[in-house]
Amino acid sequence: MPVPVPHPRTAVLPHQAGPADSGCAENARAAAVGMPAHGGCSGAGPLPRDLPAAELPRPVVDGRTAARPPTDHAPGATTEPVTCATSEAPAAEFPSVAAVEPRPEPPAQGLTLLLIGEDPNNHVPEMWDWAGRKVRLRTARNLTEAERLLTDDVHCILLDLTPAEPTGREDRDPARGDGPGRTGGGDELAALRAVLRMAPAQAVLVLTCETDAERAAEAVRVGAQDYLFRDELDGKVLSRAVRYAVERKRADLAQRQLTESRLRAQENARLERGLLPTPLLDGSELRFAACYRPGRSRALLGGDFYDTVRTPDGTVHAMIGDVCGHGPDEAALGVELRIAWRALTFAGLYGDELLATLQKVLENERSDDEIFATLCTVDISEDGHRAGVCLAGHPAPLLARAGEQPELLPYEFGGPALGLLPEARWPRRQVELGASWSLLMYTDGLIEGRIGEGTARLGQDGMTELVARQMASGLTGDELLEAAVREVRALNGGELTDDVAVLLLDRR
Repeated sequence: MPVPVPHPRTAVLPHQAGPADSGCAENARAAAVGMPAHGGCSGAGPLPRDLPAAELPRPVVDGRTAARPPTDHAPGATTEPVTCATSEAPAAEFPSVAAVEPRPEPPAQGLTLLLIGEDPNNHVPEMWDWAGRKVRLRTARNLTEAERLLTDDVHCILLDLTPAEPTGREDRDPARGDGPGRTGGGDELAALRAVLRMAPAQAVLVLTCETDAERAAEAVRVGAQDYLFRDELDGKVLSRAVRYAVERKRADLAQRQLTESRLRAQENARLERGLLPTPLLDGSELRFAACYRPGRSRALLGGDFYDTVRTPDGTVHAMIGDVCGHGPDEAALGVELRIAWRALTFAGLYGDELLATLQKVLENERSDDEIFATLCTVDISEDGHRAGVCLAGHPAPLLARAGEQPELLPYEFGGPALGLLPEARWPRRQVELGASWSLLMYTDGLIEGRIGEGTARLGQDGMTELVARQMASGLTGDELLEAAVREVRALNGGELTDDVAVLLLDRR
């Protein structure tokens, strides 16, 4: 028979109650037999009047059966009130969906210890980890069984080393699955070495007797985290040793990863430093300065690239470029283009012929057809008075003649970026430099920084004004470039997200 869900308050149902109360009394009777409610209570449908009163269950009040109200309210009938004793009943006796507490999550997995020993019934005391969870124990007779039981959830291995035999028995080999403490080939710690090779990520403890203290110390030197004596073994000592070994192994692995990361970073730095250009200007009266800031974090090389060389005819060639993107692939492609440019320049190519060949190199070396590169090349005559300029989608250089304000060279004569149009052409424009001048070549990372908290960018005009002001203060060479980049970063409010390369040629 269904148990009625009690109302949270005690209700008295007299036979002379009003319509709503009468309905509640009948609803209680209906709920007792699983019938639908009626009247002012939740539910629908009338309560049948022909149900015999004897078939209605009597509610229990304080352990006693309460009087049953009559089915029909006849004149003169007396009825004892029926009290629903729900407030006194424990809440657990009447569970509800809303009151059911969520099931507790199972405890996190504790430590697992793998014991390797000849006696699988070797007594190992109970242990608990730092969270109070019992350490699970697995046992293996030999290394073959241990390799099968060695799963990722094993945190520590306890290797039971059998006493060393002075006779040097070699009839049992741990590599064949024989006793783990037996040695072959005269190596008393062959089993330990095999375990260390088999489980490089797990902590290893050796278990031995006091007479083998020297061998136990040697085991630690070989690679075990600690050693224990059988005679001193109890739950507290073993639990502490296991926890210590696991944490020490984690620290060793973290230190090893950190050392490897540092070595890789140093090697990458040497490689990237070796890929940066070395200007070849021997015999030229021009002065050279460059500033390079990759946008990648902890990198020395970005997608921007530059170079300067002097050919045997006395012409000084300078180049600066930018591969779209900021990753290591773009940096590698920039190095390839720079080296190709230097080789082609020494081979006697310049202008449109050189850029067309570089575009073929780009098309063959890029990892995606959408990758392109901008480029600006300048070839300065031997006397330093004239220069030929080619632009491939790159910002125009800034020229500052003696006694004049710096100005941008015209950009209209330039061609598209490399890798965009297969049959593109890049005209070479002749520029008169004069007797004393400074030529600033740069990538868009220098002019795309923000100025203030808004969305406004520095732009070429802002860069021209900034450089002119610093030149007027007497800055030249490396000091000029460092001051310009520093001020651009300050205007941006922090580090620039794009690569920055700036090249300066002076003739004074």
